[in-house]
Amino acid sequence: MTSQVSSPSEQADEAVVGEQRKPAGTKDVRRLDRVIIRFAGDSGDGMQLTGDRFTSETASFGNDLSTLPNFPAEIRAPAGTLPGVSSFQLHFADHDILTPGDAPNVLVAMNPAALKANLGDVPRGAEIIVNTDEFTKRAMQKVGYATSPLEDGSLDGYSLHPVPLTTLTVEALKEFDLTRKEAERSKNMFALGLLSWMYHRPTEGTEKFLKSKFAKKPDIAAANITAFRAGWNFGETTEDFAVSYEIAPATKAFPVGTYRNISGNLALSYGLIAASRQADLPLYLGSYPITPASDILHELSRHKNFGVRTFQAEDEIAGIGAALGAAFGGSLAVTTTSGPGVALKSESIGLAVSLELPLLVIDIQRGGPSTGLPTKTEQADLLQAMFGRNGEAPVPVIAPCTPADCFDAALEAARIALTYRTPVMLLSDGYLANGSEPWRIPETDELPDLAVQFAQGPNHTLDDGSEVFWPYKRDPQTLARPWAIPGTPGLEHRIGGIEKEDGTGNISYAPANHDFMVRTRQAKIDGIEVPEVEVDDPHEAKTLVLGWGSTYGPITAAVRRLRTAGESIAQAHLRHLNPFPRNLGAVLGRYEKVVIPEMNLGQLATLIRAKYLVDAHSYNQVNGMPFKAEQLAKALKEAIDA
Repeated sequence: MTSQVSSPSEQADEAVVGEQRKPAGTKDVRRLDRVIIRFAGDSGDGMQLTGDRFTSETASFGNDLSTLPNFPAEIRAPAGTLPGVSSFQLHFADHDILTPGDAPNVLVAMNPAALKANLGDVPRGAEIIVNTDEFTKRAMQKVGYATSPLEDGSLDGYSLHPVPLTTLTVEALKEFDLTRKEAERSKNMFALGLLSWMYHRPTEGTEKFLKSKFAKKPDIAAANITAFRAGWNFGETTEDFAVSYEIAPATKAFPVGTYRNISGNLALSYGLIAASRQADLPLYLGSYPITPASDILHELSRHKNFGVRTFQAEDEIAGIGAALGAAFGGSLAVTTTSGPGVALKSESIGLAVSLELPLLVIDIQRGGPSTGLPTKTEQADLLQAMFGRNGEAPVPVIAPCTPADCFDAALEAARIALTYRTPVMLLSDGYLANGSEPWRIPETDELPDLAVQFAQGPNHTLDDGSEVFWPYKRDPQTLARPWAIPGTPGLEHRIGGIEKEDGTGNISYAPANHDFMVRTRQAKIDGIEVPEVEVDDPHEAKTLVLGWGSTYGPITAAVRRLRTAGESIAQAHLRHLNPFPRNLGAVLGRYEKVVIPEMNLGQLATLIRAKYLVDAHSYNQVNGMPFKAEQLAKALKEAIDA
């Protein structure tokens, strides 16, 4: 993952250090320290693929990077409309960065809808590359353009590059036996080639990818490669692009190691596989497809050779039911979902609490309530994770902070579940799931030992001296009950949702026993060992900004900006949300002001206020998009000055 160092002397996350120019034949090459590019078009224009390929080549080049895919919920949204616009933003640099960037330096707009939907984010002076072929009268009227923005002077403040991408692509592919419509589909590859030339990106990986993707359709593969090369050559030869740009590799941003580009869902998938190997347990995923969690199911289904079994159930309840059954049978059991699915799984999560079996419940949060905004991000499931079950049913809750951190969070969730015999909620979100960044591939000896011991025989002696197995006889340190695999001779025991008797596991309605079991299950969660929260406070500030989950990048970028401007502010970020780190109360008590930015209406702030009686101030956003660094910096400055 990217470096989390944030000293006051460090380069600001969003700052451009400067430009250097040098001649390169007839064209100039300018050296920048960073750039933000946004590809935008219809959901059928291949913007996500284009952005992903540009990102992969950027990662292989060695830049630090952060991405923000943004697309409609519909499989094929209405073409040419504002709701149908799909975009992919990439921020890459020669130094450590933390966010996809606030505003693009370059916008590639494939049609009028893409231009109109994104122009408000583009600062004056930025470069805009538009596909002029799509700026027909009908297409412009569809999004409310009375006159062409390419001709009425409304784009005079930008560096506009009108390019007939469709025409150039069709011309480049005229030797192929393709219909015009088929040829037009490659215009995204022409755009990718042009941008690859502009920013000196490698090309071999993309050509290899296209050959592999269309291996069964070699003519289509060749056409896409031809369009890609045509875009590169167009940049090289046209007079409209007189300058290309270099962004050097971020050699000082990363510790020594082997890196790859990784998304949050892919990192989670790899973390789950690593956890199962470190625990020497088969991995079982019981899941039902739901955006934005489905990629985990897709990825894990590819790894049967690592002892992974995936089951696509008929609904959310069946998915967690199968996973809980696998946990009873001795697997590292996982179920994946998003907010609406958590609601459906709530009774089974309560059953897992009662059975006291290890189970990972991974919630990739999205905008709600109900179906809400399936492809947008939010952090609004925290209180559901904490309290969204009947009865007193406490579960540990943890949250990764970056896409790459999802790998470590999966290992930590597995550690807690296996050690304490409990379901664990892991709260990622759409921003982390679909976003990507460089990830250092760890050595196997760096991974934690998650080995578990199953019950092998009797563990209790009765008054008459006979030895028996008690399924709820607890480890005195962890309060975890033994994990007995079905079929082990002598370890027969009852399971079910009715309250258990302490020790024996027999059904019990005794009031005193129920009180004891409820308090014991709570004490087990309260006693989980988690690392203390670390505070970044180089100047003994009076204001602390506290975050959790995916707000880490924007908060840290904002803190860097403020410190660069001479402000004093402290920062802490929570991975463990239940139980909280033991030193959190003492940390909060050291500061006059505590500000908690969240992509909800103040859920962590509510918990902090209730538990620690701290007058925490919320700063909230629920528009389906992550915070911008400048936005947070302004809000935090106001808090400091208040």
